[in-house]
Amino acid sequence: MLLLAMLALLCVLPIVNVVAMSVASLQDIVSGKFILWPKHLDFKAYSYIFNTGVFFSSLKNTVWITAVGTFVNLAVTTLLAYVCSRQRFSGRRMILFMVLFTMLFSGGMIPTYLVVKATGLMNSLWALVVPSAVSAFNMLVMREFFESIHESIIESATIDGCNDLGVFFRIVLPLSVPSLATFTLFYAVGNWNQYFAAILYLNDSSLWPLQILLRQVVLIGQSDIYSHLDSGEVIPLPVSTQMATVVLASAPIVVLYPFLQRYFVQGLTLGAVKG
Repeated sequence: MLLLAMLALLCVLPIVNVVAMSVASLQDIVSGKFILWPKHLDFKAYSYIFNTGVFFSSLKNTVWITAVGTFVNLAVTTLLAYVCSRQRFSGRRMILFMVLFTMLFSGGMIPTYLVVKATGLMNSLWALVVPSAVSAFNMLVMREFFESIHESIIESATIDGCNDLGVFFRIVLPLSVPSLATFTLFYAVGNWNQYFAAILYLNDSSLWPLQILLRQVVLIGQSDIYSHLDSGEVIPLPVSTQMATVVLASAPIVVLYPFLQRYFVQGLTLGAVKG
């Protein structure tokens, strides 16, 4: 128990340090004397970020990517999984083969880039949604869950006059709320942290998500990205502003995760075979 407490403390300390540096005064940061919490609190970094338009523009882009991307992910995953879970669907084996093939052999970065460019999705937020519309692994897990639903329930709904869509929306989805919540969490976290695809497909700074803005702030800290974008000036960026950006980019996931943790744990055994 003591070992677990020490490991938990080691995980928490870097987070506390980042938060502390985001509210530390320049004097405390330069002196480097504070360990866990600064002596003089200074919220100018947060005030500076909130008074610039770039942060809220990036936040809006990230929220859009997360909301739309998660909806598309869930829609495609559940519909495809349901189709593949029905034994009487003649093309299910071919679809499953194609899904498994993508897990073993990826299309590659350059071919994917060329497809995105050819379809006119470059410099569009849809470029971060469409290419990753479905996860093959998540689809297979969801399919296993759908197959675990007793066939008699579906047969009863069919006898009562439900077609396939009626069975899916009225019977299968209500029974799948825990699994849907799990995959919503997985997809939402992945979409919120969109980084590499944004670097590849977004050249317009007005379309940057938070993670790209965070990269610019942290890795190019010697130039003030906010002033550079808003007024063309280049001013040294304080460390506290960099850390404040880290806090604001991570805060939504950190705040929501404890409330969704039970779904995350449930997702570890979702689709498992019962002994």
